[in-house]
Amino acid sequence: MIFSELTYSERVAPNKERVSMSDSDVILVTGATGNQGGATARQLLARGWQVHALVRDPGKPAAQELQDQGAVLVQGDLEDPDSLRRAMDGVHGVFSVQALAYEPHTLAAEVRQGKAVADIASEIGLAHLVYSSVGGAERNTGIDHFESKAEIERHILNLDLPATIVRPVFFMNNLLHYADARGERVLSLPVDPHKPMQVIAVDDIGVFVADAFDHPGRSIGRQIELAGDELTFPQVAEIYQRVTGTPTRLEVLPIEERMFQWFAEAGYQADIPALRRQHPELLTFEQFLSRRLAAPTHTNGRQGADR
Repeated sequence: MIFSELTYSERVAPNKERVSMSDSDVILVTGATGNQGGATARQLLARGWQVHALVRDPGKPAAQELQDQGAVLVQGDLEDPDSLRRAMDGVHGVFSVQALAYEPHTLAAEVRQGKAVADIASEIGLAHLVYSSVGGAERNTGIDHFESKAEIERHILNLDLPATIVRPVFFMNNLLHYADARGERVLSLPVDPHKPMQVIAVDDIGVFVADAFDHPGRSIGRQIELAGDELTFPQVAEIYQRVTGTPTRLEVLPIEERMFQWFAEAGYQADIPALRRQHPELLTFEQFLSRRLAAPTHTNGRQGADR
C-alpha cells in the first residue's frame, strides 16, 4: 500500500495537516550522518521542519555539515536509552534507522536499538514514528539482516504506535563502488543476469519519509516498499558504459549467499508505477548515475552498503 497520490507542489508546500497535528514541528532524525538519515534530514529541512539530528560526535564533518544546513545537533547514542529519551522528549516525530548489521552481535544491537526507539515513542506518546526497514521484510526471507528488521517491525506493530514503515529496496548508491580494472569496469556479482532487480536512490527515500511526516493522516498505519527502477545487471552495465564512456561488463559469480538467492528467486515487489505517480521525480538508475558520475574519469568510492 502506498500513500495517497500527491502532486509535487502538494509535497513541497507548507502542509496544514501536519500543523494541526502538534504544536511542535521538530523531527528527531537518527542515523543523521548516514545515508538515509542524511537524506531525510535534508528533505525535512527543505520543507520547513525543524530537524534535531541525533549524533554521537557533534564534531564529525558530516554532523557539522548538517548543522550548517540548519539542523540542531543532539548528542546521543541508540545504545544509551537515557540519552535517547532526552533527545525524543518534546519532539513531534522520529525517523528511526539503525546501522546495517550482518554479524550476530551487531544484528542483536540493531534489534535492541530499533525496539528501544519504539518503546520510548510509546512511553512519551510520540505523535509519529517513521521506521526504515527493508523491502521484503514481511515475507519470511530467511536473510538475517532482513529478519532483524522484521522483528523490529513486529515490535512497532504490537505497540500499536502511530507509525509508518518504509521498506527501501537495494540502494543505487551501493552500485557506485566498483573500481575500473585494466581500463574497463567489471561488475562482479553473484546474480541471475536475467532476473530484474529493483533499486532506489537514497535521496528518494528521504522524499518519501518527508511525505509521511507531511501527511500523517494518509501515512500512519501503513507500510510502503520503496523502489525507483527495475533492471537486470546487464542493463546496469550497459547504462554504466553509456553514461561514463568506460567499457563495462558483468562478471557473474556463483550464487551462494542467501540474500542473492532470494534476489534470484523472489526479489523485491515495490509498485514502481504507483510510486512514480506519487513522486514523478523518482530517479531511474540512469538519471542517478548521470548525476553522480559527471565524467568518465570520476573515481568511485564506496557510498555505503545499507542494503
